Amino acid sequence: MARRSDADLIAESLQDPARFSAVFERHFVSVHRYLSRRAGTDVGDELAAETFAQAFASRSGFDRARTDARPWLFGIATNLLRHHRRAERAQLDAYSRQAGREERRVEPAFDERASMALAVPHVARALRSLRVEDRDVLLLVGWVDLSYGETSEALGIPIGTVRSRLRRARVQMREELESVAEIRGIGVTWAPEEEGSP
Repeated sequence: MARRSDADLIAESLQDPARFSAVFERHFVSVHRYLSRRAGTDVGDELAAETFAQAFASRSGFDRARTDARPWLFGIATNLLRHHRRAERAQLDAYSRQAGREERRVEPAFDERASMALAVPHVARALRSLRVEDRDVLLLVGWVDLSYGETSEALGIPIGTVRSRLRRARVQMREELESVAEIRGIGVTWAPEEEGSP
């Protein structure tokens, strides 16, 4: 039997609420992973649960022309994160501190994993320095692997705005990380591929 689309399941859940559990099962892990990486495990647990609670409560407004619920769910998750920015900043600070301790213990020339460990605090600092709007776009495209169109849908912004925010974030990340790499002599590069032509 063909897999039911998210839109079908959501529509069916209006009459049979238990049908929404299939949407939950399909997408909870990726939504939870995204939120936990941005705000820590405890906040991620809370926000992932709240994301699906809000999605369930507002499911009658889901655009059934969209067969995939991921952009809708990540839009809800990102909106919830906006209310937890302090937690996200604390998580990035924790990454920086933890990796900074690793940096003192690892010889830079040891191997590729050592180089990665040295890069983590600098990536966290570079992410923290981005404008919130640019960081949202960068992480939805980079971590979640949403397309430009899906990111546009998730954040409720035009696709041109997605492109400009992503371009700005990539330039800033590249400049900061390449600068650190030159100073510290670690193998940090930032060259994520563009989607389509610039």
